[in-house]
Amino acid sequence: MQRRAIRDAKTPEKMKQVKPVVDDSLTLQGKKDKIKSNLQRLAELGKVHPENRYQDLINDIAKDIRNQRRYRQRRKAELVKLQQTNSALNSKTNFYNMQIDSYNQYIKTCMDNLASKGKLSKKPGDSKAKKSKQVAQKYTAARLHEKGVLISIDDLQPNQYKNAIFEISPSETVGVFDVKAKFMGVHLETLPLEYQDLLQLQYEGVAVMKLFDKATVNVNLLIFLLNKKFYGK
Repeated sequence: MQRRAIRDAKTPEKMKQVKPVVDDSLTLQGKKDKIKSNLQRLAELGKVHPENRYQDLINDIAKDIRNQRRYRQRRKAELVKLQQTNSALNSKTNFYNMQIDSYNQYIKTCMDNLASKGKLSKKPGDSKAKKSKQVAQKYTAARLHEKGVLISIDDLQPNQYKNAIFEISPSETVGVFDVKAKFMGVHLETLPLEYQDLLQLQYEGVAVMKLFDKATVNVNLLIFLLNKKFYGK
């Protein structure tokens, strides 16, 4: 009793004000009737046994009361462990975000270097740099099909590929190409093609992709073509 009084004295007022789950609107007799009703229900479910005056239930309640401190300590330890896990996850998240930033910066630097190599070709002794490999490249679909870059075009037969034209040119944005197409005399809207997206597809093992939702192309050979014509690789 003394230990309980000391513990209650240390309990914060906010915790003391928490309303119990018990329905205080019931009279004492009403509470007894409700307990009897609940015990009868538990007996029907086979959870308690009235033959031994519900001794198993009383033992379980006593055991819970006796182990309250142990339960609190276990919950506290679990809470500390969860907090540590959360802190570790936050640290990993920050680390990976920094890695992503570093990766993006590295890719940008590589793209800038590739663009600078492709824009100007300067030989020793030349006073002026010549523009090279930055003009638009035009191909018939038949030519791209021969190179293996183009696999197929929806609604067109291979003997019609000579009437389909593709034009690839570098845009103002580094690493982005403008792709134009004309199928059977019909001009399609210019399609921006990001070199980094192609590298991502290649990394993920994607073999083919669609251009203009009609032309199926080989990702690896398209990258090879861009490297050869615009990056001098």
